[in-house]
Amino acid sequence: MNTGAISGTTRLAALIGLPAKHSLSPTILNAAFDAAGLDWRFAVFEVAAERGSQAVEAMRTLGLGGLSVTMPHKDAAYAAVDDRTPVAEALGAVNCVFWDGDRLVGDNTDGPGFVDSLRIDHGVEVDGRRCVLVGAGGAGRALAWALGRAGAAEVVVVNRSAGPAERAAALAGSVGRVGTADDVGKAELVVNATSLGMGGRDVVDPVLPVDPEALHGGQVVADIVYFPTMTPLLTAAAERGAQTVTGVGMLVHQAAHAFRRWTGEAPSIEAMTRAATAELDRRARRVAPGN
Repeated sequence: MNTGAISGTTRLAALIGLPAKHSLSPTILNAAFDAAGLDWRFAVFEVAAERGSQAVEAMRTLGLGGLSVTMPHKDAAYAAVDDRTPVAEALGAVNCVFWDGDRLVGDNTDGPGFVDSLRIDHGVEVDGRRCVLVGAGGAGRALAWALGRAGAAEVVVVNRSAGPAERAAALAGSVGRVGTADDVGKAELVVNATSLGMGGRDVVDPVLPVDPEALHGGQVVADIVYFPTMTPLLTAAAERGAQTVTGVGMLVHQAAHAFRRWTGEAPSIEAMTRAATAELDRRARRVAPGN
């Protein structure tokens, strides 16, 4: 079992982003490496906005085992790799870089990680479901692609701006379309792919991404925000009898996809989830009123 010590044989993977020091990726992935008994460690590098491509080149120079990529470097990573997976090609963005022989391959694991979280953690299959996706940014586009590929009967994108909504809906294929808030009540799966609800403190009269009165029993309501774990949206959904899905599962499963890409082995989802939950609990206590 890896004790966490670093030696001359330790393989390093890393996250590049700005900001990045708050990331849960080291907690999650180092727990996975430990559980698998691998001599790997995961680190974080804050990289200036204009130097994302240089960071990818550093992966070649230093022989890093893999890279996770977050904002603002996903576009630069897309341009800097040698090859791309179909999902990375479709989205025009890379959040994971791995080796294929001597070539660097860019992938995007957000959408597959979200679908895995629904299926594995909550027993929710996307196939045949009418879905409403709120938000058409990078996460929204990734989820639209994944929901369409997972067999959704419909992927309705609700967004303030029409252009981004149209682009996200197109990624879902023939089942994608642009919708309005009126579609939320008719959906079987409602997904918040915006940052609304993010934060460590309770907010008086929070702004929700959908009208809570449109939520009801029989629906699955998911949020990609993972801190706080129970966002205002999920709290409102639970009060109305809907099944709720927190953002922790997507966070863990997208990292699990990266782990497989880098190491060729299956990670312990249980160990990754336990580590993520413990760290989120610690952060929640730190920001609780009176602390």
